[in-house]
Amino acid sequence: MSAGFEKADTSSVSDAPPPEADLQTALFDAVCDSLSAAFVIYDRNDLLIFASRQVMEFFPLPEAVLRPGARLRDFLGAIYDTGIREKTLGRQPGSLSREDWLSQRIASHWRERFESVERHGSDRWVRFLKRRLPNGYGVTVISDISEARKREEQWRYDLERVQLTEDILDHLPFPLFVKDRNLAYVAVNKAFCEKYQTTADEVLGRKSGDLFSPDIAKRFEESDRHVLETGEMSVSRQRQIARDGTERDIVSRKHRIGKPGRYFLVSTMQDLPRDGGDLDEFSQASKITTSSNQTYRRAYVPVPNASQRREPAAMEAIVPENFSGRKIVVVTSDLAAETAALRTLAKYGFESCSVRGEDEEERFLEIASSSGISLDLLIIDNQMGMRCLELAEQYGIPALVMDGFQIANELTFQIARHFNRSGCGGGTEGDWEITTTEETAGLQVLVAEDNEINQIVFTQILEGLGYRHRIAATGEEVVRLWAEHRPQIVLMDISLPVFNGFEASRLIRQMEEGQGARTPIIGVLTQAFERDRAECAKAGMDDVVMKPVSPDMLETIFQKHLVDEPMKAQSL
Repeated sequence: MSAGFEKADTSSVSDAPPPEADLQTALFDAVCDSLSAAFVIYDRNDLLIFASRQVMEFFPLPEAVLRPGARLRDFLGAIYDTGIREKTLGRQPGSLSREDWLSQRIASHWRERFESVERHGSDRWVRFLKRRLPNGYGVTVISDISEARKREEQWRYDLERVQLTEDILDHLPFPLFVKDRNLAYVAVNKAFCEKYQTTADEVLGRKSGDLFSPDIAKRFEESDRHVLETGEMSVSRQRQIARDGTERDIVSRKHRIGKPGRYFLVSTMQDLPRDGGDLDEFSQASKITTSSNQTYRRAYVPVPNASQRREPAAMEAIVPENFSGRKIVVVTSDLAAETAALRTLAKYGFESCSVRGEDEEERFLEIASSSGISLDLLIIDNQMGMRCLELAEQYGIPALVMDGFQIANELTFQIARHFNRSGCGGGTEGDWEITTTEETAGLQVLVAEDNEINQIVFTQILEGLGYRHRIAATGEEVVRLWAEHRPQIVLMDISLPVFNGFEASRLIRQMEEGQGARTPIIGVLTQAFERDRAECAKAGMDDVVMKPVSPDMLETIFQKHLVDEPMKAQSL
């Protein structure tokens, strides 16, 4: 299928090429393999010098036309005879005669530089790069760019979809905005900008406190957090006075969309008729808030079938030896996530390695399968293509799809949850949490807080008081750190990503069952709603404190809940 790289002329070609030619052929084939491309090299007389075996992956050609000394014209004629050129040209069969087709192709090979992309079939694109060197020698590189073209088409489709979504939102007659889990604006429409006489650039990335008065911003953020934490829809009716003195009633609705850890808040505002009755949603509401001056009312509409929501399963600690020898492959192009993941997996006794793309993954799985190596899990970065997941299914290997942040920071619990679902790792029927045998004694305070500013506040206070502490930014992380370090007390924010504070507290309480010891958990709230206090108690929290916290407040709570085991302040 491939020929030695030797000088070609019109004389007959020797049947036994010299050893140097075989070595050159092997080297060129290896280069083509590494580049995932086919090479064709020809001299100034258009006689083939070298054609790599990869050419056969693009065209089913007879071996004779790939040997050194074969005419470029015969090589192209053989391609024509395969019939692939009909799909390539995009014309009806017979629109170009064989001679016309060959003339066009040979002419393109004599251009100094020529590049073309051809479609072979419904889902395959092939790129041809042709160069004619000053000494008359020519080189053609043939490569499959199907995946790149598919991604390009998907990117174009996504771009068009985003543009269409923006056009739809901008043509809505009422204001609409979207906030992320940190309550920063990530999208606003034109009606919103017109209502508040601003521009999207001045709003995006900012929070309510940057745009409105403190009282209004506080009211907005209270309801925003409630909707993000509970999933209940917020409906408020308020009376606004325009600059010209006219009054009108406005109804605002807030919904939560997305998945755990990636929730977004969508809010709309609409005018109500002057003679309109009360809102239907108020009759379904679990609570109505009325301001002191009677300018607005708010209702929270419960999530349908909320009573059927399944609580998180109990978790049991197991020793790392249960996972010793299990084989995991990480598929990511994010170097930071890859480094953190491999470090974590090694820490818990897994055998692990990483690949950085679809092609690497395919070759690795091919080799592992042919060698009889059984893989327990693939961890796939969600920025990789769907081909990565398809390969996992093809080889029958379980896969977890995560973003780079989860791979770097939440890998332990994601793996534990996977092995619980799949029933691997031991004889227990409960859910599992991975623990480590490292020395973890001495942690006094574990703080669950996802807001960066509040993290700084807690750090400054606890360091000033001399307590050893750790900060957890997600519900999963706080449960993991609790299992590893067994702190003397936990300060639990209720609005956490992945697991909220209520779910994290329930998990800790379930893990404590049968162990005798009980860690005090203190809920840290931003508002004094009675329903939040009741939910804290129901989740197993021992007390609540209100933000902003102070040194005196924390000292008081420590003394109250640790009377039997006083916390001695120690410098780090």
